[in-house]
Amino acid sequence: MFSCVAAAQPFPNRPIRIVVPASPGGATDIAARLVAPALSDALGKSVVVDNRAGANGIIGTEMVARAAPDGHTLMVVFDSFVTTPYVFKSVPFDNFKDFAPITLLIRGPQLFVAHPRLGVATMTDFLALARSRSVPIVYATAGAASSSRLSVELFKTMAGLNANLVHYKGGGPAVTDLLGGHVEAMIVSASLVLGHVKGGRLAALGVSSRSRSPIAPGVPAISEFLPGFEAQSWVGAFAPARTSAAIIKRLNAEIKRALTLPEVKDRLLQLGFEGVGSTPEEFDRWVRDETAKWSKVIREQHITAE
Repeated sequence: MFSCVAAAQPFPNRPIRIVVPASPGGATDIAARLVAPALSDALGKSVVVDNRAGANGIIGTEMVARAAPDGHTLMVVFDSFVTTPYVFKSVPFDNFKDFAPITLLIRGPQLFVAHPRLGVATMTDFLALARSRSVPIVYATAGAASSSRLSVELFKTMAGLNANLVHYKGGGPAVTDLLGGHVEAMIVSASLVLGHVKGGRLAALGVSSRSRSPIAPGVPAISEFLPGFEAQSWVGAFAPARTSAAIIKRLNAEIKRALTLPEVKDRLLQLGFEGVGSTPEEFDRWVRDETAKWSKVIREQHITAE
């Protein structure tokens, strides 16, 4: 009888936890904390962001995969969610069987940036230099399994270039070394380098979105030089699999509403992102397309994080 009563209780009936399988301060954490207050106001329950970093996000993600599918445990993840199963040998969850998509929260382009010492002001100049040099350009990445690394792999393949990649433990240290001239170029989330581009410390040669982005006015799309190139950073929200369609629908509506708030939109723009707020079906297609695209790059380039 008690279980029937519990099942009949309206959603939500207790505080909601948003698990972020990453450390505080990154794009994933910021996105979760931007929507949490509005979600709390709309649902009438406290919404707590719970950072569960470790094992490249696997620990926190597995926790949500095993959580009760009642809408009280959610997950907000970065784009590495789709590549983790392909760069690690053993992952204790299935991205498509263990999670229910809620919405694509935010999306933002990456910037192709170069150190001024290269003496290039355009992507055309960069490609000419890279193709003429006997020693490959040295690129920084945010990690061996990061979207920053995968974007470089896609770029060099499409451009027909050799490359020397140096993997860092995060985008921050990589950008620091790029600013110091220890490496020569990088493709990285716009939020990490926009300030340095505006200050003239880095040259922005291309934006990774399909077309030009208002986040980086005046910067051409890489696809203008390499047709078909696209690589974007993104953050999305999931619930455990088997969460009811009614709960998913309500969460989707309230998160989308939060993303339209002026203060949220302004903060995201400052960080180099735009709020999206897709339907669950649109987000599912996005995840499947991203998975197909990047798993192909991983297989062809024999990329592993172990």
